[in-house]
Amino acid sequence: MNRALLLVLLLAGCASDRGIGHRSTPADPAALQAEKSLGAESATGEWPALDWWKRFGDPQLDTLVDEALAGSPNMRLAQARLDQARAQARIVRAPLRPQVNADASVNRQRFSENYIFPPPIGGSSYTTTQLDVSASWEADFWGRNRAAYEAALGRTRAAQAEAFAARLALSAGVGSVYVQLARAYDQLDLARRTLEDRERVQSLTTDRVRAGLDSRLELKQVETSIPAARARIAQIEEEISLARSQLAALLGNGPDRGLAVERPQLHMAAVALPSRVPADLLGRRPDIAAARARVEAGSRDIAAAKAAFYPDISLTALIGVQSVTLSKLLETGSAIPSAGAAIRLPIFDSGRLRGNLAARNADYDAAVEQYNQALADALREVVDQLASMRSVQVQRAEADTALAAAEEAYNLAVTRYKAGIGSLLQVLTAETQVLEQRNLRADLHARELALSINLIRALGGGFDVQVAMQ
Repeated sequence: MNRALLLVLLLAGCASDRGIGHRSTPADPAALQAEKSLGAESATGEWPALDWWKRFGDPQLDTLVDEALAGSPNMRLAQARLDQARAQARIVRAPLRPQVNADASVNRQRFSENYIFPPPIGGSSYTTTQLDVSASWEADFWGRNRAAYEAALGRTRAAQAEAFAARLALSAGVGSVYVQLARAYDQLDLARRTLEDRERVQSLTTDRVRAGLDSRLELKQVETSIPAARARIAQIEEEISLARSQLAALLGNGPDRGLAVERPQLHMAAVALPSRVPADLLGRRPDIAAARARVEAGSRDIAAAKAAFYPDISLTALIGVQSVTLSKLLETGSAIPSAGAAIRLPIFDSGRLRGNLAARNADYDAAVEQYNQALADALREVVDQLASMRSVQVQRAEADTALAAAEEAYNLAVTRYKAGIGSLLQVLTAETQVLEQRNLRADLHARELALSINLIRALGGGFDVQVAMQ
C-alpha cells in the first residue's frame, strides 16, 4: 500500500504533457486511386530487377554502371551517412545495458593537521591507493531509452533506403547520359548522310550548269547548304564529347575515361507495368521507404519525449579497496563497497520537457507530410512515364509512315531534277521534309529508351524493402 501511494505521489509530482500531440496522418498507398491512369486492368509485368540496365543488352553499359557504383564519390558519401546512422544507433543503445567501469588511482597527499584526520595522519604525507569496479544501470520503466533506440534504428533503416536511392539515381543517371550519347551518334549518322546527299545534289547541279540547264544561282544555293551540314556534324561531335565527359564524371573518374567510351549498342527493352502498383510502391521505392522509416522514427522520438516526463530510476554499485599504505591495500579492512539508488523527478523545468515534446511532434508532422508527398509524387511519376511512353509509341508509328512518304517524295524530286523536269527548289523542299522526319524518328527512339529508364526508376529500380532492411 505504501509503495502504491509513493508511486501515485511521484507521478502526481511530474510535469504534464497534456495538450501536446501531432496532427498529420500517413497516407495509405492502397487507398490511392490510380487504376484508370495506370491502366492497371492489363498490368501483367514484373517489378524491375536489381540489375535492370542489363535488359538493354549493351555490355559497355553494364561495365559503366558497375564502375560507377564501385567508384562514385556519391556512393561513398551515401555509405558514410549509413555508417553514421549505425554508429549513432550503437551510442543510443548503450543506456539499455548495464555500465561497468574499472578505476585505479594513486595519489600522494599531505593531510592537514587542522582537518578531520588526527595525528599521526594529520600533518603527514601518504600515498593513497584505490582500486575499484563500479556498475550502474538505469531502470527504463517508462521505455524512454528503448524508444530512443528504436528511433535510431528507424533512422538507420532510412539511411539504408537512401543509400539505395543514391544507387538508383546514379545508375539511372549513367543510363540516361548513355541514351543521350546513343542519340548523338544516330544524329551524327543523319548529319553525315545529309552532307552526302547535298554533295550529290551539288555534283548534279554542277553538271546541269555546265549543260546550260541551270544557272549559277541554283549552284550557289546548293553550295550554301553544304557548310551548314558540316557545322551540324561539328555540333553533334561536340555533344558526343560532352556526353563522354559527363559519363566519366558519373564514374568518379577524369575526362580521359570518357574517351574510351565507344558507340552505344542499345536494344529496346519494353517495360511492362506490374500489378498493384499503388499498394506496392511503399516496398519498391527507396525514397518512399526512407520517408516511411523517418515517420516511424519520429513516432518513437515522441514516445521517448513523453517518457522523459516520468521519474528516472538508476541503480549503482561499487566494489573496491582503498588504503593510505600499499601494504594494506588488499586487506579486508580496506574494502569500500557501496550500493545506491537514485530517483530523478521532473517537477518544474520552465517548459523544457513540454517544448521538447512539441518539437518532436512537429518533426513527426513534417516527416508524415514529406512521406505523403513522396508517395503522391512517386505515383505521379509512374503515371507520367506511362502516358509519355504510350504517346511516343503512337508518334513513332506516325513518324515511320511520314518518313517513308518523305523519302519517296525526295527520291521523286531528285529523279525529276535529273530528268530536267523538276526544279532545285522542289529537291531542297523535299530534302528538308526528309531531314525533319529522320531527326524526329531518331529523337523518338532515344526518348523511348529514356522513358524506359525513367519508368524503371519510378518503379524503384529493383529495390525490395523486405530484402534491403534485413
